[in-house]
Amino acid sequence: MPELKWLKSSFSGDGGNNCIEVAATESGAALRESDSPAVMISTSQAALRALLLGVRAGDIELPRP
Repeated sequence: MPELKWLKSSFSGDGGNNCIEVAATESGAALRESDSPAVMISTSQAALRALLLGVRAGDIELPRP
């Protein structure tokens, strides 16, 4: 498996290990938290796109601290 090129979320800020990262894979996309880089989840590009579009449109309620 080729090495993944991880991209950090633009909402992650400038420092620390509190970032969500995403990488393209042969079958879709992988996501991980920067503080636990060995733990990843995989999804299809279509499912990730639907999630992001839903969040942007306000259709998905995000938990607040």
